[in-house]
This record gives sequence, structure tokens and C-alpha cells, in this order.
Amino acid sequence: MNLRPLRFYLPFAALVLIGVIATVLLLDLTDEVLSWWPASLTMVFGSFIAGASAEGGGAIAFPVFTLLLKIPPVDARSFSFMIQSVGMVSASLLILGRGIPVELRAVKWPALGGIVGLLAGTWWVAPYLPPVETKLFFVSLWMAFGIGLWRANRSRMRTVRSGLPEVLASGDVMTLLTAGFIGGIVTAIFGNGVDLITFCVLTLRYGVDEKVATPTSVVLMSILTVCGFALHALVEKDVSDTMYHAWLAAAPVVLFFAPLGAFVISKWNRVAIANLLIIIIVVQLIGALYVLQPSFDHLALSAGVILVGSVIMRGLERTNQS
Repeated sequence: MNLRPLRFYLPFAALVLIGVIATVLLLDLTDEVLSWWPASLTMVFGSFIAGASAEGGGAIAFPVFTLLLKIPPVDARSFSFMIQSVGMVSASLLILGRGIPVELRAVKWPALGGIVGLLAGTWWVAPYLPPVETKLFFVSLWMAFGIGLWRANRSRMRTVRSGLPEVLASGDVMTLLTAGFIGGIVTAIFGNGVDLITFCVLTLRYGVDEKVATPTSVVLMSILTVCGFALHALVEKDVSDTMYHAWLAAAPVVLFFAPLGAFVISKWNRVAIANLLIIIIVVQLIGALYVLQPSFDHLALSAGVILVGSVIMRGLERTNQS
């Protein structure tokens, strides 16, 4: 059996499993961890989607935690960072070990902008957002992207490329930095976002193949999520004990299912990848509207975000066609 493609993933997986088991036993946390089985169940699906698409595991964990489990958004965001630090990193290590194509320049520049955006969003944006509006903004922003991706894949004029232009102009670098910065702010609020926004720019603005843009977004998000986890655990110190228990419960699950998602999606064609992402986005929006039972003002906010976001996505698509 050839284990070379797993050379980065296996040592990380072993380290995480040993660490989780030792922590639970030494601190006698068995009951607390087992009580968080809903987090483990959620992340069976969330981590697979994280490895298989441009949406991090937090894109599943955040709405499930806030809408169904009634967990405050700040805790759901912290959990997103924490669990993706295992899932997205393990998926990234499998991607790199298997030699799956990644556009490294679309990791480098958005990561730099994303770290700045993460800090700005954590300190100057996230603390001032009300919970219901935050949840609706999350699913509505994703819906705007889904519409943009659907339109792009219906267009016969779309040019599909294997990567970014060979030589990046200063404007291209600024575009990637800006995408990272905006994505970093969104990530500070929800625990993920820089991956989807960068994926959006790559596919709609530059026409990069989804088979390249997807693993690129996974590797990018793994960097931001580790930074986000460190920021909240070591600097802000606002991660609750219950979220650590949930993390210990779900970590072994994501350690397996996130890399599995990355492996499975590498076998799909780009249209199938896009369709999977669109389905996830639509289900998220419908679920949020059903659970939240939003007022007219909230519906207006959601519609406005979708409308403005769709216009922006259409603008990006046109730049690729010109």
C-alpha cells in the first residue's frame, strides 16, 4: 500500500487523536465530551463539506449551532475556528500530499489580506452585530454567491482556466488582497468566509476551474482558521469551556471526514462541484428562514444582501468575459 500521499496527513492525525484522548482522560471530561454528540453528528456532514467545497465546516456548524441548538453566535464562531483547525488543516495536508493542483498565489495574497481583515473584524465589526441579523446576513451572502456561480456555469461565454494569469499585474494582487481582507472580516464574524469569497473571485473574475479553486480555498481557509483559533484562545481568551468540550467531541470525526471530502471531490468534474455548492447554499437559506421566522424588516435585509451581492457577482463575471 502506497502511503506517500498520506505522508503529511497521518502524523497530524495521530498527534490530534493522542492529544484528544489524553486530554479527555487526564481531565476526566468523558461525560462532558459525550454530551456534545450533536456537535459530532453535525460535523460528520460539516467536515465532509469543508473538504469537498469552498465552504468551511463552519458554514454548516454556524447555522446548525445558532439556529437549531440555540448557541450564541460568538460561541458558534469560536467553535467554527476550533473545529476547522483540525478539519481544514487535515484536508489541506491530504491535498498537498496527493499533489492535487492548488493555485498558491491565491493562497498567499488572500491570506495576507485575510489576517488583517480577521483582526479588524474581530475588534471593530463582530462585537456590534445583533444575532438575528448576523445569521441572516450569513446565509444571504452565501446565496448571492450561489446565484453568481449558477449564472456563470450557464453562460457559454465563460472562459475556464487552470489557474491565475502567469504574471500577476499590480491590480490582480490588489484584487486578491482585497478579497482576502473582506473575507477576513466575514470570517471574524462567522468563523469562515475568506474561502468562499476567494473562490468567488477565482471562478467568476478569473475563470479558474472549480477543481483548482476548491482545494485552493481549503488550503487558504486552513491558514485563517488557525489564526482565528489562536486569536480567540490566546489573545481574546473568550472561548468558553463548553466549546472546548464540543471541540474534543467533534475533532476525531472531522479528522477523518474532511480529508475524505477532499479526496472524493478530486474525482468530480467542475460542474458537479459547483452544483453541490449551490445545493448547500440553497438549503442553508431555506433552513434559516424556516427556523428564524424573520420579520418583514429582516426579510428586506436578506433580500437586499442577496440583491447587492448578486450585482457584485455579476460584475465579477463580466470582467472575466471581457
